[in-house]
Amino acid sequence: MAAAAAREPASARKAPAGLLSIGQVLAKLTPEFPALTSSKLRFLEVQGIVTPQRTASGYRKFSPADLDRLRLALTLQRDHYLPLMVIREYLDDVDAGRSPATPQVPPPSIHPAVRRRTRQELLSAAGASPQLLNDAVSTGLLKAADSYDDQALALLRALVALDRHGIEPRHVRGMRQSAEREVALVESALSALLRRTDAASRAKASELAPELAARLDEVRSLLVKDALGRLLG
Repeated sequence: MAAAAAREPASARKAPAGLLSIGQVLAKLTPEFPALTSSKLRFLEVQGIVTPQRTASGYRKFSPADLDRLRLALTLQRDHYLPLMVIREYLDDVDAGRSPATPQVPPPSIHPAVRRRTRQELLSAAGASPQLLNDAVSTGLLKAADSYDDQALALLRALVALDRHGIEPRHVRGMRQSAEREVALVESALSALLRRTDAASRAKASELAPELAARLDEVRSLLVKDALGRLLG
């Protein structure tokens, strides 16, 4: 933590009055939460647990309210083994002035209930043609089903946007295999937790899996940006 803070530019460490830099937040919270890192703080931001302000240079600045919210979220995670989605909903209720009961550990599932859409509803919501959906199914990007969830909708919308530029489902079907390889990496990293059957271990795995996936996605994104830089440079 000290090394990370030392690498942070002096202009970033010196926050405006009342605001804290990421290094200062770590200094205040790591005595209670030793496993906390700057990467974990950024992940909590991505998950909507906290929304720090940004300086003109893009550095994060945390308010006292952000600090309290982080402390509560980390406590719920540590003491109640709650997934971040449940914690975020609880914090949103608190922010809205409600007094929600402390949530309990949900059933050990990484598949929360989602809205389902018929094929026609999916096509309408995504603005997709039947042929594009058929192509997505035939290339393995989507599975043929009687109904589709929000993830299928998001994927089909992305395919619609790509199709406008001549990139068809058949052009990106290799990404399905790439995604499966990434899931295998996550599964290997979490194998010790996944072998356990207690709710706490399953909740921990449910928390860590998307965090690891986000880091893999970040690596992929940076590699693509590097390749684009060479293409356009």
